[in-house]
Amino acid sequence: MNKQAMLCAVLGTLLGASPAMAAEPRLGVQLWSVKDEIKQDFEGTLTRISRLGFQGVEFAGEFGPYKDNPAALRAFLDKNRLQCAGAHVHFDQLTDARFEATTAFYKTLGCSNLVIPMDARGASVDGSTAMSRELSALSSKLVPKGMRIGYHNHAQEMAGAVGSTPWDVIARSTPKESILQQDVGWTTFAGKDPVAYVYKYPGRTVSTHYKAKFAPGTSGTPIIGQDKTDWAGLTRAMRQAGGTEWIIVEQEEYPNGMGQLDTVAASLAGLKAVLAKMPAQ
Repeated sequence: MNKQAMLCAVLGTLLGASPAMAAEPRLGVQLWSVKDEIKQDFEGTLTRISRLGFQGVEFAGEFGPYKDNPAALRAFLDKNRLQCAGAHVHFDQLTDARFEATTAFYKTLGCSNLVIPMDARGASVDGSTAMSRELSALSSKLVPKGMRIGYHNHAQEMAGAVGSTPWDVIARSTPKESILQQDVGWTTFAGKDPVAYVYKYPGRTVSTHYKAKFAPGTSGTPIIGQDKTDWAGLTRAMRQAGGTEWIIVEQEEYPNGMGQLDTVAASLAGLKAVLAKMPAQ
């Protein structure tokens, strides 16, 4: 067995997941969606997120009073029946000098999915090729810890013809255990089909951002269920091919003067309405 196969076997044992074995995806929220409200009232905002019915949260660098106390933060999450769905971290947090401290912090939270939210190199094929080497190296270091690295797209990674976009380069040039965290809103904005990309790279959409966003020249309300995205078809793809563990609602636009958490609640209600009409997996 070669080194890569051994790493894959270790990951399968530690994480116990494969596309065929994946359970119904859990529902989380990316905390960037409430970036202002969470700074004003960290604990109150997370408590309200739990009461809305979310099962997890994806962190984006804001930890309120717990920034130096991950054990206490884990206890607070447990008290509110929330899991850590993942975290957005930048490459500089995973340098050799910071790797152990960063991974220890997130391991304490029960977090196994670390996702790079954006990198300038993702704007080009050459840059994505170089970045993929760094992602692959990080994957090799994280797998023995029972953790995964991932990358999150914006419109820049979806530029170009399908099959030769930076996103395709990243998918082909990174290990299969690394996460392709598709941001459905940005994929749509770039004029690409988010459903097709789930099927194109099966088992790689371990977590995904459900975001309502419109392509240039179109308009509507950027709330799930009030837009034009095929959420049922997308969710079907997640269940059938994505290997998806977490559907993560993200809100970046707040129409009609709505508050951040209120808009998240509206998107969650829209998503639940879609899920209620779908047959059980």
